Amino acid sequence: MAGKLGELLEGLKPAMVMVIVQIAFGGINVFYKLAKNDGMSVKIMVAYRMMIAAASMIPLALVFDWKSRPKLTRRIVLLSFFLGIFGGSLSHNLYAESLALTSATFIAAMTNLIPAMTFFMAVVLRMERLAIRTNAGKAKVLGTILSIGGAMILTFYKGAEMNIWSTHINLLHHHGMTVPQQSSSRNQALGGFLGIASAVSMAVWMILQAKLSMVYPSYSGTALMSICASIQSVAYALCTERDWSAWTLGWNIRLITVVYTGAVGSGLMVALMTWVARRKGALFIASFYPLLLVVVAIAGSLMLDETLHVGSVLGALFIIVGLYCVLWGKSKEMEKTTELDALIKSSKESELRDTAAVEAQFDDPRRLP
Repeated sequence: MAGKLGELLEGLKPAMVMVIVQIAFGGINVFYKLAKNDGMSVKIMVAYRMMIAAASMIPLALVFDWKSRPKLTRRIVLLSFFLGIFGGSLSHNLYAESLALTSATFIAAMTNLIPAMTFFMAVVLRMERLAIRTNAGKAKVLGTILSIGGAMILTFYKGAEMNIWSTHINLLHHHGMTVPQQSSSRNQALGGFLGIASAVSMAVWMILQAKLSMVYPSYSGTALMSICASIQSVAYALCTERDWSAWTLGWNIRLITVVYTGAVGSGLMVALMTWVARRKGALFIASFYPLLLVVVAIAGSLMLDETLHVGSVLGALFIIVGLYCVLWGKSKEMEKTTELDALIKSSKESELRDTAAVEAQFDDPRRLP
């Protein structure tokens, strides 16, 4: 009995870790919103996050990859530089700006676009076949269309308010924070565009990350990316934010935000996701994306007094259904590839056995006719 329970808990570990990861990522959205409404610059926020992420990942890389780390080549440095742009400085700045213009729930819904955008980019770059005649190909195309349609609904249609629950608690009013007026349709559209751009940037990052992971260990690759992203983010922030007082943190929500988003969001959670990816694969991780939307919707409603709208719920449903269509299609393709690889392996083993039998027959004169 105890052995079966232990096996069950061992099997549930990846799922439990991914639940923790999504809850932690939900906290990033809330902290971003609080820091922004405290007057902190988004660019400086991202710069601090990337610096703390680099400081968090470098020790992990030194400890876990010091034996398996190959020589640092020009190609690896170049890949890390572009990974720093698309997975760090660019994507996080777009994400944070979108969050500042819209709501935590809105940008969390946009995160579910990443698998569909990754598939679209892979087809455009001819890294993946469309295979429209297969059920898997049709599912991925349908999922991409549904996801993009959901993003358009989220961006351009608001609809009536949905007051499901409310604690009337709004942390944005605390500690003298200034609360911006209700976002206009123009802000909503701009925020939606920035959210989609962030998803596209992350899709490019996932494609490049797959290339780097083939030639470089995960912790060292993430550390290199974080170093490049921190340099880029700091340079961008210094060029746009000339007021040195804006870089002051102090013992307040700004310090908590950059430490949490850097050490936890871009450090510890990345390490946990790497562990899960090694055991269950990237599709397993992507299947938990919708949980972030649920976590942020609850947190935003309970702590930030955000209100849901019909357009937000409808768009989110389209995106989530599209996400699972893409994941289903991808899983079917992977199953087919696995079966084909097993068949080829079995065929090769059979050929080797037949060859060995023939050689043995010729080597033994008694077996010759």
